[in-house]
Amino acid sequence: MMVALQGASALLVLFLAAFLPPPQCAQDPAMVHYIYQRFQVLEQGLEKCTQATRAYIQEFQEFSKNLSVMLGRCQTHTSEYKSAVSNLALRVERAQREIDYIQYLREADECIESEDKTLAEKLLQEAEEEKRIRTLLNAIISPFSPVWPGCDNMLMGIKSLKIVKKMVDTHGSWMKDAVDNSPKVYLLIGSRNNTVWEFANIRAFTEDNTKPAPRKLILTLSWQGTGQVIYKGFLFFHNQATSNEIIKYNLQKRTVEDRMLLPGGVGRALVYQHSPSTYIDLAVDEHGLWAIHSGPGTHSHLVLTKIEPGTLGVEHSWDTPCRSQDAEASFLLCGVLYVVYSSGGQGPHRITCVYDPLGTISEDNLPNLFFPKRPKSHSMIHYNPRDKQLYAWNEGNQIIYKLQTKRKLPLK
Repeated sequence: MMVALQGASALLVLFLAAFLPPPQCAQDPAMVHYIYQRFQVLEQGLEKCTQATRAYIQEFQEFSKNLSVMLGRCQTHTSEYKSAVSNLALRVERAQREIDYIQYLREADECIESEDKTLAEKLLQEAEEEKRIRTLLNAIISPFSPVWPGCDNMLMGIKSLKIVKKMVDTHGSWMKDAVDNSPKVYLLIGSRNNTVWEFANIRAFTEDNTKPAPRKLILTLSWQGTGQVIYKGFLFFHNQATSNEIIKYNLQKRTVEDRMLLPGGVGRALVYQHSPSTYIDLAVDEHGLWAIHSGPGTHSHLVLTKIEPGTLGVEHSWDTPCRSQDAEASFLLCGVLYVVYSSGGQGPHRITCVYDPLGTISEDNLPNLFFPKRPKSHSMIHYNPRDKQLYAWNEGNQIIYKLQTKRKLPLK
């Protein structure tokens, strides 16, 4: 820096000297003196500038030195901080693993407690449901009270067969009211129809010329299949226009009293393989109104549904072990389902599947239950709890089967 200032001063002197008159031309000594004084002033200014520059250089060197020291210290602190942060990260990670493990143990305990609680609740619900079913099906007084006391019979055999009438129609159903003491007999011809014939009694039904003549009842809806029943003056049947609708029909007023839809995909498959038109088979026994229908799939197991006849509400449903394959009909007696099977729709007709929702009887408790030999399959078999007989339709024959029963084993 000093060298540069000295060079600049020399150049200034030479520059000014270039404009001065030569010595021989100088006329004013005062001018020369003035010029030399100005040179001195300039030299003094340059000297001060040089000193200031030196001071600045010294200060800059001190600042650079201090800055280097500070940067070194900062680098040292940065390494220390980095190491501390790394150690802190390791400690946080270790703490997180410990927290996760504690949380896992806590959740495992909660899961075990939840599973135990769920199992206990399930067992309690099953016990309550079993109690409700026993109350429903093993009441001291039957829903038909005071006509019948509590029902405790089980089927032991088919005693005899009586053909009361023969018609040309291979499919149909006939019955009496399951509760009322009326002697009236009802005839429903075919598997799709809307005409009900009401006979005054069994004699009027069996003898065509007997008076009075049957009353012809034209329903506002048509039925499907042969699973109709009459209960307390109402005809219950499967509505032909639907897959799963049950109609409650008032025979005296000739009006639809109520209707319901059976849940669970009912009506998609035949309830019995050898009954080609019945998708829902209704039944009545000492415990009330039932529906027998097929579950989903071909040749599936039968489903048993208890229906409250007053409100047409579903009281309970059971999936039974009885298959619809090779089945032709079924009926209920004292809350037990008896399913009739035949080979290829031909005899012999026998009961090979029994289902008791209460578990009081099984097939092992029963003898071989055969029906008297008939050439074709039954289009319907319905039990009447009032006279303890089966009403059946086989190849146009209206048949009554008398039954042999005995008391069930008591519930444990």
